[in-house]
Amino acid sequence: MLINLMTIPNSQLTTHHSHSLFTITVSRFTFLPSQSPIRIVFSLSLLFRTAYMKDSIFTYITIAIASFLVLCGMQFYLVHNTYQLENERYLFPEKKLMNEVYRESIINDKLFPGGAAIIDTILNHNLTNLEYLYINNSEQYNVVKQEICDSIFKQLRRAQSIDRFITKFKQQQHITDSLQYALTIDALDVAFTSNKYVPVYNKETYYTLIDHDIQQKDGIRIGGILRNTNMQNRISNITVSSDASYTYKMTFSLYVDREDRELRLFKKMSTVYFLSIFSILAVLILFFVTFRNWLRQKKLSEMRSDFINSITHEFNTPLSAIIIANKGLQNPKLAALPGNVSSLTGVIERQSTRLKTLVNQVLDVTSIDRLKLDIKKYSLHELLDNILLDYKLNLRDSDIELTFSRAAQHDTVELDQFYFTTALLNILTNAVKYNDKPVKQIHVTTQSEDGQILLSVADNGIGISKEKQKSIFNKFYRVKNKKVQEAQGLGLGLFYVKQCVLAHNWTITISSETGVGSTFTMSIPLQNHS
Repeated sequence: MLINLMTIPNSQLTTHHSHSLFTITVSRFTFLPSQSPIRIVFSLSLLFRTAYMKDSIFTYITIAIASFLVLCGMQFYLVHNTYQLENERYLFPEKKLMNEVYRESIINDKLFPGGAAIIDTILNHNLTNLEYLYINNSEQYNVVKQEICDSIFKQLRRAQSIDRFITKFKQQQHITDSLQYALTIDALDVAFTSNKYVPVYNKETYYTLIDHDIQQKDGIRIGGILRNTNMQNRISNITVSSDASYTYKMTFSLYVDREDRELRLFKKMSTVYFLSIFSILAVLILFFVTFRNWLRQKKLSEMRSDFINSITHEFNTPLSAIIIANKGLQNPKLAALPGNVSSLTGVIERQSTRLKTLVNQVLDVTSIDRLKLDIKKYSLHELLDNILLDYKLNLRDSDIELTFSRAAQHDTVELDQFYFTTALLNILTNAVKYNDKPVKQIHVTTQSEDGQILLSVADNGIGISKEKQKSIFNKFYRVKNKKVQEAQGLGLGLFYVKQCVLAHNWTITISSETGVGSTFTMSIPLQNHS
């Protein structure tokens, strides 16, 4: 027959049956939390849930970022298409009209009025020589054609009159904006026989013997200072050719644009840009708020689950001890010995008291939001003397050093003695519970500062990391640490302390370092003193 009394602390019970049918020995020992099946299951569930939480958060963030990038990509695509559409439609009425006027101005001419005469004079004079070289000496042909082109282009640049055309057009159409233009030659071919053209110049090719400064990606720049030439600001693209022999074919373009075209387009699309950026920011803010609330709800749900698991374990421990002790009392052979009865009833009394304490803790949390304080004036030092004396008397461990230092000059404060005592005892209890040092040191000190008295409780316990310190006053929160989880608790002690402090309109801070210890400091206003 085996009776498990490992959960009964500090009890002694020894009985020996004369017939040696069984032997029950309950000796003094320390309860090891790691031996509790409930604690093992709880720790494993906590481990798996923590790993699952990390994976779920990573998946959530990954999907959210991917969705956000897709949304940004779609917004960019739509805005870009809108910009392209506006860019193509920009200046459309003036563009069409200018094209018509320009074509009329160069009927039976090229580039500008008088341009064809310059080209004909130079080119027709050299066509026979070009044909000979083209047939007999290709190398010399390449040199001569570049020299002829360079001569034509330079004379055209000197004689171009597009400035006068642009000025006249602006006056006729009452355009006050500054216009810039570019007149370019795209290609020049010659034909020695009908309709058989031979390239002389093409904008896709760079020519070493033609002036470098006039060769640009859009062709030979005959006139104008417009830098960005594109399909949107191209007014005309004209190709002039003839079916006759010993003639030429030329392709040239005129580009005209407002000087502040990009700024005008930006202003025109500013509403689209604003709405696009606003929608992206709104989605980003909504995601952040939703994600933060989701984390809070997830954290709250986990704390509730931890609380349920913890309270199940905390209630099962004294109940199991009471049930086992009760079975021992029901055994006639054990009950026959007076010493056994006394030990077992002591177990029942202690565990019943513990169970009552647990119930009161839970009830205190349910009513903590509506605390009614009985405020009175006290000497804080005198009150601390009494509280610490009672606490020392209840200590069963001899490895605890509790010291009290009175450095405050004045100690008259107003407080509720019951709630202040309860809060301080919770801090002292944690200082012992979460301490794995051979000698557990607790230092209580007071000091004056700016009309307040600072009450500090310092220990040499396991400490709390900085990222965990902001959560330790939350309801049901317990640091996810092996040493913390092994210690019994519901995650309500520091929450209760915080609520008591807030009810008094005080403040409490924590300074802690992992492996070194923690210091809790209450800032209590002093009453007027002479």
